Amino acid sequence: MSSPFSLSRKEGWRRFVDTPARVRPQRLPPAQLAGLGGGARSDYDEARHDWHANFGTVATPQLRAVCDELDLIVSSNRQDSDRVRGAAVIDGLPGLGKTTIANLFARDYDRAVRRRHGTVTDEGHERIPVFRVGLTSNTTLRTLNRMICEFYGHPGTERGNAAQLGRYAVDCVLSCRTGIGVIDDIHFIDQHRRDGLAVSNHLKWLANELPVTFIYAGVGLSERRFFAEGLTGASAVMAQTARRWTRLDVPAFDIASPPGRQDWTGLLKAVERQLVLARARPGMLTDAADYLFARTSGHIGSFVTLVTRGCFKAIRTGAETLTTGLLDTVRLDEASEQARTRLAAALARSTSRRPSPQPTTPTSRSATRSGTPSTVTTPEPSPVAAGPVVAGPVVAERHGRVRQPEGASDIAS
Repeated sequence: MSSPFSLSRKEGWRRFVDTPARVRPQRLPPAQLAGLGGGARSDYDEARHDWHANFGTVATPQLRAVCDELDLIVSSNRQDSDRVRGAAVIDGLPGLGKTTIANLFARDYDRAVRRRHGTVTDEGHERIPVFRVGLTSNTTLRTLNRMICEFYGHPGTERGNAAQLGRYAVDCVLSCRTGIGVIDDIHFIDQHRRDGLAVSNHLKWLANELPVTFIYAGVGLSERRFFAEGLTGASAVMAQTARRWTRLDVPAFDIASPPGRQDWTGLLKAVERQLVLARARPGMLTDAADYLFARTSGHIGSFVTLVTRGCFKAIRTGAETLTTGLLDTVRLDEASEQARTRLAAALARSTSRRPSPQPTTPTSRSATRSGTPSTVTTPEPSPVAAGPVVAGPVVAERHGRVRQPEGASDIAS
């Protein structure tokens, strides 16, 4: 297990960027697993626990679309420093991977810039292509500037007023040739309060002063009328945020549609291949697709938690496989537990209404060459259910097209 670090400090961010992908433990068959001695078995199980908690993030079609847009926005922001660059904001429901998308996109941008331009600027400063901060519920103008300075390790972080810290932050960004600023949990800004409005206006000032592309992430920003900056009615048209920020929605899974169900099944297959359990089998997760959707409402955070805890229990109990019976013993977040009964009932009703397969019937629209009428088969309707999307990041390259992570087609390390 690696030592802890914070992405809100440049040292922690550098570890996140530079740490290579984890190596997947070898999956041992039951007989070989049983032959491991006490110490070897304990070490092997610990390695599997670490792997299941950190095996990577699935790159879903929804997230490919979001990262494609991020790549377009960042790569096209080549305006001179006297012009304001547009920002991107990742918006959606909780637990869909918005922070993960922003972090992994910025990580790949960081890697690409340092590979292309080196780790030191022409003036001899450390090159830091990305800064990242996360807001809190009591963020003020001064604390925002302080958090940016703390990321860079500026020695004046603990002293100075808001204006002085703001100048320090600008100096850090310019000296280190930073190109992307990631600001997470932007929904904590309450534009109906004086402090919140001051922070919102300060973000505009930073956008005016800094030659960077800001990537924001937040929950329910559109529903909160965040882009209107607290203005209502005819005054809302005066809001600059709505004109400067491009909103990137993380859409929801809809397993009622064939494409949506295919995406959900693709996620389960991708995760299934990553699990290191002695009695794992193809279909271990996909056979329980409806159950897993009902348990998690399609939220990636809840789904990963269920799988991680389930794998831990499967290893600890010796089951070495995931079944609905074992997963039933795993408690999840309260939102998932409350939605579980409702979704399970909806799926059951949908399945009970599903008609029996119909016999083939002739159609007069076309015929075979021999003159025999061709046939069509009435398709079986898909189960009806609704739920939010799963999220998983895609790796994007600055000034290049969206690409899959090296060495994997469905897992972003």
